[in-house]
Amino acid sequence: MLHDLLISPFVEFEFMRRALVGSIALALAGSPLGVFLILRRMSLTGDAMAHAILPGAAIGYLVAGLSLGPMTIGGLIAGLIVAIGSGVVARTTILREDASLAAFYLISLALGVTVISMRGSNIDLLHVLFGSVLALDDATLILLAAISSLTLAGLALLYRPLVMETVDPGFLASVGRAGGPTQIIFLGLVVLNLVGGFHALGTLLAVGMMMLPAASARLIAEDLTAMIAIAAAQGMIASYAGLILSFHAGLPSGPLIILVAGLLYLIALVFGPAGGLLRRLKPRRHLEA
Repeated sequence: MLHDLLISPFVEFEFMRRALVGSIALALAGSPLGVFLILRRMSLTGDAMAHAILPGAAIGYLVAGLSLGPMTIGGLIAGLIVAIGSGVVARTTILREDASLAAFYLISLALGVTVISMRGSNIDLLHVLFGSVLALDDATLILLAAISSLTLAGLALLYRPLVMETVDPGFLASVGRAGGPTQIIFLGLVVLNLVGGFHALGTLLAVGMMMLPAASARLIAEDLTAMIAIAAAQGMIASYAGLILSFHAGLPSGPLIILVAGLLYLIALVFGPAGGLLRRLKPRRHLEA
């Protein structure tokens, strides 16, 4: 009985195995990035970037249809333009970075939907916005695996300066000039993962795999290494459980993966030992931090 419910779908159907592998690749790379985004108070940056890639992907679609290469390159270029452009606006005008990001992502979302509507149908629009995790082909899986490997290698190389800039950016600036390049490379990895997530979960849901497991981990653990491990594990659990629920209930896989991640977040929000509601309500001893 349990075998039929939990294992049989992946044994019998190749598309389920492909979806699971692709989702796990996204969880392994995206969730640790989400932890750093939360600790750096840049949570909305991920959401803005997810929308920012839409016009580039839409132009790639307009040129070559639902083709992996043009849509990936277009999304990557658009995301980098918005990341760099919003930073320039924040440094040269009175607008703060969150306001410039909001403006850029709203323009990007409207432009992307308009471009897709010029040629495609409602089905194509839904494919771009919500993805098709059950239709991952070999080329897409290779792309997701490459992005995951590159991201993990990049985080390993940047770990020390990234942690230092997250905890005390002033100190990092005083001892060297690694802060600027670290920020640029980090944002590049975020955009790269959102472009990969776009192919599986669409532009509207890709950021969910990055931020929800990270938010849960922040409520469960206080140690950074533990946060990264918990976030990646929760992303993989959400991928597996969402695909299983989708298979048996006949509902869209991408939204269910994100809903499971959201459920895990709500559980951590209540019971999380590092910052959940129950811990906050528990009476503290005198002078306890």
